[in-house]
Amino acid sequence: MHQEHGHFFGALYASHHRWLFGMLRKKLGCDHKAEDLTQDTFLKVLASQAAPLLQEPRAFLSTVAHGLVVNHWRRIEIERAYASALAHQLPQLAVSPEDRALVLEALCQIDALLARLPAKASQAFLMARLEGLGYAEIAERLGVSDRMVKKYMAQAMHQLLLADGEA
Repeated sequence: MHQEHGHFFGALYASHHRWLFGMLRKKLGCDHKAEDLTQDTFLKVLASQAAPLLQEPRAFLSTVAHGLVVNHWRRIEIERAYASALAHQLPQLAVSPEDRALVLEALCQIDALLARLPAKASQAFLMARLEGLGYAEIAERLGVSDRMVKKYMAQAMHQLLLADGEA
């Protein structure tokens, strides 16, 4: 790390850590999770090397932290839905804790991928993959043309390919 960048980052951390932690504690109602997300926020800023360039550091930190809070709540929602689905399985189909963690991580990655798509594109992808619907039925449900459904599916496949390239 460049020495000047380290100085700016250290000053940013010292000046705003307590404020950011307090804000996150109010949102989350949990000191431990607030501290984790505070640290994650500063790690993102450190990785971006944006500290020396910030004109409005609290606005920037709030934006980064908000994204992390949204991801946190989304993950909790996914975990609850998965736990609910597991509760309805037969006992002989029980999943090991290791497999459960792997599935949850995969579900969170899929959720993140779908969140990058326009709403109708992610809906079309889910209808095709989870419900097994054809393009004509998807088009009818979404109120769009078959051609738009093809475009939506192409967008989804493109995101899948990009995500596969990042892995």
